[in-house]
Parts: sequence; C-alpha cells; structure tokens
Amino acid sequence: MRWSVAAVALFVAQSVSADDLTVPSGQPVRFLEMLWDRPGGGLVYRFRFVAPEIGDAGREYEDVEIDMQHLCQTFALDRIAQTGPKPSQIVISLSQTETEFGEATPDVTQFFEAYRVEDETCILEFF
Repeated sequence: MRWSVAAVALFVAQSVSADDLTVPSGQPVRFLEMLWDRPGGGLVYRFRFVAPEIGDAGREYEDVEIDMQHLCQTFALDRIAQTGPKPSQIVISLSQTETEFGEATPDVTQFFEAYRVEDETCILEFF
C-alpha cells in the first residue's frame, strides 16, 4: 500500500511544473504535493499548494476561497481521474510557505476547504 501512495504522488508531481498556477484572484499559487488517506469517511485526496500572499490585505479567506474551488475543479479533478479510485472527499489547502503535513505551524497562514465530487463538479463541504 505504501508503494502505491508514493507512485501516485510521484505521478501527480511529475505532471505539474514548478510554475505558478493561474487562479481567479491572480495571486501566485504553486502546487506542493498530493497526499491521500482513508479516514472513517472514506478515501480523501489532499492537494496542497503554496500561496505566499494569503493572509495579506486583499488575500484574506473571502478573497481567495474562489481560488480553492477553482483548483479543485481544474487541477484536482483532472489528476484524480488519472490516479485511480474516486475519493469521498478532496481537500484543497493553501499555505503561505511550505510546511510539513500534520505539523502545527501557528505562525503560517493556511486555508483549507473540503469538497465532494458529484457529476464531475467539486461541491463545497463545510468542515
């Protein structure tokens, strides 16, 4: 099982350049990594992005939530179609800087949203 997770993450990483992605707010956003796990509710794919301007004026949550929806719809859905089983949830996260998954970093602004997939569309689910 561990090997397949690494293979999927490598595939996703290789299919994305290090360049900034285009998002509706116009802020710079770059793909960091994709992780997956199976908590009690089923398979979850986590797409992590670095967005160094979040938390600044004009880049609060309300200003960039559309970016997370956009990344789910245009970035994550394309990649999960190529990787395997349909997830019960997709989590999109934006972080000011690269962080280690699961480690507390209270000095770094991070935004998260969860989506379920219905009819090839990301539907917001509130945490």
